[in-house]
Amino acid sequence: MLRYLATRTFMMVPLLFGITVISFIVIHLAPGNPVDVATEMNPKASAQARENLKKLYGLDKPLHVQYYNWVKRFAKLDFGDSYIDGRPVLDKIVERLPVTISINILQLLGAFLIAMPLGILSAVRQNSFFDKATTVTVFLGFSMPSFWLGLLLMILFGVELGWLPISGIQSIDVTGVGWFALQWDRLQHIILIVFLGAFGGLAGISRYIRSNMLEVVNQDYVRTARAKGLTENAVIYKHALRNAMMPVITILGLSVPGLIGGSVILEYLFAIPGMGQLFWQSVTARDYPLVMGNLAIGAFLTLVGNMLADISYAIVDPRVKVS
Repeated sequence: MLRYLATRTFMMVPLLFGITVISFIVIHLAPGNPVDVATEMNPKASAQARENLKKLYGLDKPLHVQYYNWVKRFAKLDFGDSYIDGRPVLDKIVERLPVTISINILQLLGAFLIAMPLGILSAVRQNSFFDKATTVTVFLGFSMPSFWLGLLLMILFGVELGWLPISGIQSIDVTGVGWFALQWDRLQHIILIVFLGAFGGLAGISRYIRSNMLEVVNQDYVRTARAKGLTENAVIYKHALRNAMMPVITILGLSVPGLIGGSVILEYLFAIPGMGQLFWQSVTARDYPLVMGNLAIGAFLTLVGNMLADISYAIVDPRVKVS
């Protein structure tokens, strides 16, 4: 296992290098650049001022030199300074991380806590009214645009009923209140975005679990377990469920970068100061260091998530061997 971990960790280096190369080229091929964004609305900006900005940002150098300079900083965990306000990129990312991580963990927990019982019961009660009703419900949630449903919920709970705030992470007038009052205020602000994220994710998770449970419950070892006189709960939850968890492990592994990346659409819609909103602002401003910082972290977490999923396979399923 240690040798396997060392090999996978070593292989992550060229993969991460290749991803950053492609990302660096693509963002520079996109129309517009930081100088255009900074000067296009200023009629007094002269050609000399634009050239000075290019030198300041290092955009006057060839693309491969710009990438080499970025890699040197990246090797030291220095993502450079933001073009927007001159602050270190790493500081801006760390500032937004707690909000995004907390929201996405709550979304993931909510989705799994609802999706797993739904998937198991749908498989056990195949073709029943419960199975058909949950199938229709989860597919409605899967196909419904999150921003459209979010706008409806904002109008209902925020405007019409006035029960929940519809923007930001906390109220302006909560300074000086107690810890519990502050957490309650923040919970009210994020409950809609957590619900939307969980509702959109539970459809796919529950269908994965249902599909694999249906395949597993028809296996010979499950019929043997029933023939031995085991209770139905023991058959389902002790023998069948463990083998049906393989796709769920894949989803969990691929969810790791999502915990950091956040949801661009939902965070922008609810004005949540998280990583999704930060990434959107960096792209619109052509803030290359900030964009590359977000992409590099997302790529690294994706590779880590894949490795964790492979390791979890070997733990959950003894038939999977790590060579």
